[in-house]
Amino acid sequence: MPRQLHRYYGAGYLHFITTSCYQRRPLLNSRQNRDLFLQILEQVRKRHHFVVVGYVVMPEHVHLLFSEPERGNPSTVMQGLKQSFARRLLQSLRANAESRQASLWSTSLEEGHIWQRRFYDFVVFTEKKRIEKLRYMHRNPVVRGLVLEPQQWAWSSFRHYADGERGPVLVNEPQKAELHVRNVA
Repeated sequence: MPRQLHRYYGAGYLHFITTSCYQRRPLLNSRQNRDLFLQILEQVRKRHHFVVVGYVVMPEHVHLLFSEPERGNPSTVMQGLKQSFARRLLQSLRANAESRQASLWSTSLEEGHIWQRRFYDFVVFTEKKRIEKLRYMHRNPVVRGLVLEPQQWAWSSFRHYADGERGPVLVNEPQKAELHVRNVA
């Protein structure tokens, strides 16, 4: 792995971010934890003033597509998001530690880790790539077998694009991607 990580900030492009839970554990496997993550994403969006173009929260990782923030850069956004979520989740886990004896939770509690240290950042330069990344993230729950159709997964921005539905995170991209919704027979 390269010692010096290079991030490309300041040109005003979108960033397709992937971040994983510690050791790819399904720490986002519960509705409650996914809802908490989205609640904190919205708080961080407001604090740093950036445009969320798309998102999907999976059981062990998250994909985000967002603009560069007015305050800070994508790294400071991710730091704030990951730290805030980890702090809140660990508080909750510690409060319920006696009732949860599963090794998945106790190991995370003991180590105090929720996230992998780094995140993957793909700079999106073109409209074609923007649409490709949105389609990829919205199809992720279907490909993984979590749902049959993207609109069935409540923890993504798909419904914003398909139906104009206001979700827990404001998707305030002025130009909507062209997504095709197919009906299941």
